[in-house]
Amino acid sequence: MIISRLILKNWKNFKELNVPLRDRAFIVGPNASGKSNLLDVFRFLRDIAKPGGGLQKAVTDRGGITKIRCLAARNFPDVEIEIHMSEFSSEEIIWKYAVGIKQETRGYRLPYLTYEKVWKGNKLILNRPDKDDKNDEERLSQTHLEQINANKEFRDINKFLESTIYLHLVPQLLKYPQSFTGPDLSDDPFGKGFLERVSKVNDRTRKAWLKKIELALKIAVPQFKEFYYTEENGHPHLEAVYEHWRPKAGKQQEDQFSDGTLRLIGLLWSLQEGDSLLLLEEPELSLNGAIVAKIPSIIYKLQKPKKRQIIVTSHSTDLLNDKGISLDEIILLELSPEGTIAKTASSIPEIKAMMDGGMTPGFAILPRTKPKNINQLTIAF
Repeated sequence: MIISRLILKNWKNFKELNVPLRDRAFIVGPNASGKSNLLDVFRFLRDIAKPGGGLQKAVTDRGGITKIRCLAARNFPDVEIEIHMSEFSSEEIIWKYAVGIKQETRGYRLPYLTYEKVWKGNKLILNRPDKDDKNDEERLSQTHLEQINANKEFRDINKFLESTIYLHLVPQLLKYPQSFTGPDLSDDPFGKGFLERVSKVNDRTRKAWLKKIELALKIAVPQFKEFYYTEENGHPHLEAVYEHWRPKAGKQQEDQFSDGTLRLIGLLWSLQEGDSLLLLEEPELSLNGAIVAKIPSIIYKLQKPKKRQIIVTSHSTDLLNDKGISLDEIILLELSPEGTIAKTASSIPEIKAMMDGGMTPGFAILPRTKPKNINQLTIAF
């Protein structure tokens, strides 16, 4: 199953947004246009749906409604999210889930529901507030999505959303997790607990996945020879052997790997891990351009058997120059005085014309994302 359409009102950078999504989607735009914030709406829904989560925690973790609501909202204070869900490579809508959220005007100023709706196909099967909500308004502090005794009719939505994975691996967190003593984030988005995730996979599956990664690393990383998973004093580690000038050079552990190698390992592992919605934040960071250029085709090859949706943010021309990327797969963010506007690249005539003229997606689209006065940047110094 995939999210085939996303509709937002007053979510962070976006006063309004209504875009279709494909099995594979690439989100591009200028700095501070809202690429990460767009991914965060899927994490927000996951945080509502997952065990131990819920609406109150999901909002609180983001600093409250005032940090979520678009600054251009003005007289309409509600935050609204709607998703349409379809089978992989299908346009038929199986489910629709919609939620409106507002903040109390007095008292504890907690978030509460202005509505929550679910459609199965074209049939509306949940429409809140209902009679019970009106008799007990505190019920509106929780969604039915998060309540196991209330979501039986649409638990497929809950299971899909709670399994969403987000990856923006920070190599230093993986190399030196003991050096970062702050509270751990529940979904470990930056990879501090990545090795723990690897350790929890059964031995046979782990070996198979790591073998595929080893083959890829032999191609992508100079002098790379062998790749292992090991445990030392109860702690999981990754080890590698390189073909150095010394014939019996020792193994290296993850704290000796390059940042690019670690990010590539994290990417290749996550693409094999499960079949849930996968959110990838700028997977090109620290990687050679020739490797980055292969990421779209790697995603395509690994997602097809799993029928898995993958949504990627990127600034990379190398990544977007893959001619296998359709303009329908690219969501372009553009800044405006009323918040960020999102469009599919296929809806912009100038881009279509450039593509018809033989340009690749990267060269046709990314120049539109650079600052207008970027050539004057050096004047500031």
